[in-house]
Amino acid sequence: MRTLVICSGGLDSVTLAHKTADERALGGLLSFDYGQRHVKELESAAACARRLGVAHRVVDLRSVGAALSGSALTDAVEVPDGHYAEETMRITVVPNRNAIMLAVGFGMAAAEKAGAVAAAVHGGDHFIYPDCRPGFVAAFQAMQDAALEGYAEVQLWTPYVSGSKADIVRDGARLGVPFAETWSCYKGGLRHCGRCGTCVERREAFHLAGVDDPTDYDDPEFWRAAVEGR
Repeated sequence: MRTLVICSGGLDSVTLAHKTADERALGGLLSFDYGQRHVKELESAAACARRLGVAHRVVDLRSVGAALSGSALTDAVEVPDGHYAEETMRITVVPNRNAIMLAVGFGMAAAEKAGAVAAAVHGGDHFIYPDCRPGFVAAFQAMQDAALEGYAEVQLWTPYVSGSKADIVRDGARLGVPFAETWSCYKGGLRHCGRCGTCVERREAFHLAGVDDPTDYDDPEFWRAAVEGR
């Protein structure tokens, strides 16, 4: 099945791109510029597309992102340190982000006669991000079935929705994903900070997966205290 992958350039979505190329017909990578703090992830997504030999398209949603104010990912709000499972991490929620991106992805897939759109939502996101949960995935599919009825049939493929980030790391290691060429950090410095929620989750995932983490962190040991303090 020809599948478009929503690819931010992070560890999860890049691994999903490799998984799609291995198991399906990868139809290309789709990224979004919604005015996030930095574009390092987009550079990683572009590198992934080159590596896999497919097109990479970036959709400009900056005007939409500007209207979704209040998130540390889009506004001049400090990104908190700590684990995702802390209440302070709610400041990293961009309201309805996945629904908006997926709706665009489904429209493009329908126009291009692709059979599926893939998204790398996973179980570790369920606590903090409502648009990464199984209920959202099922509801979005039902909505799109109605929206495209009689025109196209497009499936939402989320192979990691019931798994963990450690499962993604194990899958990526099996597929030979160059993890060092992915970008997760919300702060967008020269190196991964090692302290924000996504850095902590990334570092913990490699540990739980039993896979060497090639990521260069400013603070490579902070994750241990953050995990213990949950």
